[in-house]
Amino acid sequence: MAQYRVGRLEQEIQREVTDILLKRVRDPRVEGVTVTGVEVTGDLQQATIYYSILSDKASSVEKTQQGLKKATGLIRSELGSRLSIYKTPELVFEQDQSVRYGSRIDKLLNDLHHQE
Repeated sequence: MAQYRVGRLEQEIQREVTDILLKRVRDPRVEGVTVTGVEVTGDLQQATIYYSILSDKASSVEKTQQGLKKATGLIRSELGSRLSIYKTPELVFEQDQSVRYGSRIDKLLNDLHHQE
């Protein structure tokens, strides 16, 4: 059993979860989800998967979170068969706030330019 470095495991989980969301999860609520990062605890027991969606509407955010919650079991078992680690970490999905903040800054900058 190869000993993983946490950083490498995080990258691998990000790549695989992106692929699983695209190809295996058939729930329309998770369409357009972008995995923006993964943080794995030092003991490899839990992976927090950060994601962003294009919509800022609270209803869209809520639906996406429900869709991801429903798909977590499938994603985790699929991940387990793809990763060569002893125990697949528990998965927690969290919306990435930094992406929203960044796109808001972009919008404000664009608005400024148009005013000039």
